[in-house]
Amino acid sequence: MREFLDRASKLYYEGTPLLSDAEFDLLAGKHNYSSVGYTVTDAISHTYQMYSLQKCFDLKDAPLDIDECICTPKLDGAAVSILYVDGILELALTRGDGIQGRDITDKMKELVPTKLRRSGRFKDLYNGVVQITGEVVAPSSIPNARNFAAGSLGLKNDPPGLEEFKSRPLVFVAYDAFPHCVPTWTNEMSILKQMGLNVVTSFDVTDYPTDGDVYRLRDTRDFEDMGYTAKHPRGAFALKEVKAGVVTTLRDVVWQLGKSGVVSPVAILDPIVIGEATVSRATLHNIQYIRELNLEIGCQVEVIRSGEIIPRIVGRVETS
Repeated sequence: MREFLDRASKLYYEGTPLLSDAEFDLLAGKHNYSSVGYTVTDAISHTYQMYSLQKCFDLKDAPLDIDECICTPKLDGAAVSILYVDGILELALTRGDGIQGRDITDKMKELVPTKLRRSGRFKDLYNGVVQITGEVVAPSSIPNARNFAAGSLGLKNDPPGLEEFKSRPLVFVAYDAFPHCVPTWTNEMSILKQMGLNVVTSFDVTDYPTDGDVYRLRDTRDFEDMGYTAKHPRGAFALKEVKAGVVTTLRDVVWQLGKSGVVSPVAILDPIVIGEATVSRATLHNIQYIRELNLEIGCQVEVIRSGEIIPRIVGRVETS
């Protein structure tokens, strides 16, 4: 399982995730897995490191006083950084490993202003270099919307690839800017919105996938004073909901040829209802995954729907 999770971690940092965040968290927790990190090849360094968020599954375990925090939806897409110099877009990168990412400048020019509106009282804000971070998201109506967003950023930078990118229904939503230049985070988001960007504090997430909530300190100085661990800012955390799977019986395994030409195993299950959908088939990824979970015909398995769409088996359930 470690080898499989290493591969899933690698693909996540490359922008083509194999598992959803919820699936990865569930499997990592069950198998006591901790990623050792991954270095992106052919990459450019972020001006400011892009940290991940520490996770919390119950507010009673929150690492911060939530009365001092602002809560916003955690959009489920592909994280990117955008570098503006004196208000002009100079560089955009995928998150990568948080330290380095891949150049997606030409693509992001289709989603964000190439020049920030810095007139009036905003004239002197964000002079010099500012890195804006946020999420590229696709509508929830698209199957596996998170992977669709990440895969779109991975399209080639040649004319056909860029034309395909332009045709896709993607949106960028900002959630931070470095260095901070105003006292409160909500004011900072308001300013970025008036400069022409979508921001998480006012973006309507109704038609877009979310993966929990984000709590962060209101005061930007308090946020910075708390500092960072090697992986996370101490002034923010993600509240995530781990949905329990549904147990059913594995009746058969068939092999399916995908559009890419790869043959992969599919589980045939006793029908179950997850959410509002009846599920009788689920992906099994590959033979190694089957072996790691110790699956066999007739055993009981736990099934979830990734992103409320794709059924996946996440474990064998032992019966007494």
